[in-house]
Amino acid sequence: MRMYDIINKKKRGGHLTKEEICFMVDGYTKGEIPDYQVSALMMAICFQGMDEEETLQLTLAMRDSGDVLDLSAIEGVKVDKHSTGGVGDKTSLVLTPMVAALGIPVAKMSGRGLGHTGGTIDKLECFPGFSTTLSKGQFCENVNRVKVAIMGQAANLAPADKKLYALRDVTATVDQLSLIAASIMSKKLAANADAIVLDVKTGSGAFMKTIDDSFALAKEMVQIGMGVGKRMSAVVTDMDQPLGNAVGNSLEVKEAILSLNGLGPKDFMEVVYALGTEMVLAAGRAKTPEEAAGLLEQTIKERTALDKFAEFVEAQGGDKRYVYQPELLPVGSIQLQVMNTEEGYVSGILAEEIGLASLALGGGRVTKESAVDLSVGVLLHKKRGDKALPGDALATIYANDMEKAKEAYGKIVRAYGTSPQPVEKVPMVKGVIRDGVLAHG
Repeated sequence: MRMYDIINKKKRGGHLTKEEICFMVDGYTKGEIPDYQVSALMMAICFQGMDEEETLQLTLAMRDSGDVLDLSAIEGVKVDKHSTGGVGDKTSLVLTPMVAALGIPVAKMSGRGLGHTGGTIDKLECFPGFSTTLSKGQFCENVNRVKVAIMGQAANLAPADKKLYALRDVTATVDQLSLIAASIMSKKLAANADAIVLDVKTGSGAFMKTIDDSFALAKEMVQIGMGVGKRMSAVVTDMDQPLGNAVGNSLEVKEAILSLNGLGPKDFMEVVYALGTEMVLAAGRAKTPEEAAGLLEQTIKERTALDKFAEFVEAQGGDKRYVYQPELLPVGSIQLQVMNTEEGYVSGILAEEIGLASLALGGGRVTKESAVDLSVGVLLHKKRGDKALPGDALATIYANDMEKAKEAYGKIVRAYGTSPQPVEKVPMVKGVIRDGVLAHG
């Protein structure tokens, strides 16, 4: 088998076999096939596309290029959730303890953020002593005992995907649907939960900017998971403005704790309940979406989710006092308000600009080696549809450097759009794909 023939076949629109895909993935991972040949194949795929079977085989080949976790020691239907990424997305901090409080095992792998803000692990490290460096045995034990554990991304999980993504990133071949779906799902399948719920963001602050593209990606990933026997759901959610009010690590943790106390922003909780409903249904804990949502609401009303979050933090070495006393969390020494100048209604907030404001403050990473300042960020006071009078605060900047605060100020001002006419608030959930069928949307 020759790589030249595989490239030529795909260039002409041919169907790649399982053997050809495995040959390419295996050879490239081992360093036996050069970058220039694989980049040529990636570009051919961008122009010719991949069918459902090719996409599944690419996903499985990347999954099998490294370790596949054995979670058989965990009792019950193991659920996981994955977001395609967004600004102010702290859903895992609220969602996982809610689901775990119902006795459903949540086995989750997370990473550190690269870009606008920190990832889930960075946020959790706001709790002194918290660690996601768990052995597989500790991970399984914690899920059995606490019903939730979050572990850092294993070094040898889908190594082919890491290598292929780095190549795609520098050869303008990232934005191809099948390649995106295979990249995400290879890691989720290697993590090996029984049921996977996907949060596919759509809008200006998302990877997929249009509704059609977001639904297409959601359907593709659901099909891949179902192709290997996983219970799959995808929820397409809005990312035309930041999710919730807080952007930045400790600020997002504080908002998560507020949410677990029943005081979460409405837009944020709409997404949390939609994702949680799918996780509860997938675990077989409820028969209807209404029943599932009702069970989740009880975990907030009865504070069982809050207590579960504290138990989870303590089980992974963190100081659980911070859950009950969020004022202990770090906060920037400088607070600067962004003031409104004209009367009107907020017509939109460019999520990406708010994310870049947080990055400018030091709340995210430019490179993997960058240090993250957990105490900085942006707290939004006005969202889409809200009336804003002159002198009203649109947002508060939390910083430790005035020059950085001024840079963030300019980005926030540019992010806000206003209208003299009232602006309608839009639903956060655009649709749900459950077991391959559009449930609503």
